Amino acid sequence: MSIHIGALKGEIAETVLLPGDPLRARFVAETFLQDAVCYNEVRGMLGFTGLYKGRRVSVQGTGMGIPSHLIYVHELLAEYGVKRAIRVGSCGAMQPDIRLNDILIAMSASTDSHINRLRFHGADYAPCADYGLFARACSVAEALEIPFRAGNILSSDVFYGDDPQAWKLWADFGVLAVEMETSGLYTEAARFKAQALSILTVSDSLLTGQALSSTDRERSFRSMMELALELA
Repeated sequence: MSIHIGALKGEIAETVLLPGDPLRARFVAETFLQDAVCYNEVRGMLGFTGLYKGRRVSVQGTGMGIPSHLIYVHELLAEYGVKRAIRVGSCGAMQPDIRLNDILIAMSASTDSHINRLRFHGADYAPCADYGLFARACSVAEALEIPFRAGNILSSDVFYGDDPQAWKLWADFGVLAVEMETSGLYTEAARFKAQALSILTVSDSLLTGQALSSTDRERSFRSMMELALELA
């Protein structure tokens, strides 16, 4: 067991899906996995392992934001030998042609967090997806006829910012959407030579103010989940 994950060695698969919401982790396990077993309830951050089309897959909640996300990603990679970490989360659209429930595949992750600045002594590190996972995700999405956009997303440390227009600068440079974890995931995976990818569903739009309910965010992201599970 690690500090924040109560699993024994061998109870977590080499491929782990990473929703921020632990209730979404439970929904994925109950909806998509066969013979799912809960291996973690520490701090209410649920984790499960089961079978998807005969392949072992785990799903682990991580909480919101890079600091919380990195606790679980680090322990999964360092203590449990996870090889593929796939974030399945929500995001806010920054571009006018991106709508609610659209699927985004994050090629790279800009950030306003200073975590990497601390790690790289003030220098800028450019976190990006594992190319193999990214290419497979695009190919699988096309085969399943799941429309998607691929590009740069923003991982922000701030959910309720003081400047409600700050996102427009990022949008002007082509950033597709904002969320709160991917930059940390891609950096930590690179450190441990693991594969990482973020697949996101648009839950709200910064342009229109439209938003899905919390129940919709928990239960309606089926295309994203199916795409991520196919990569296992």
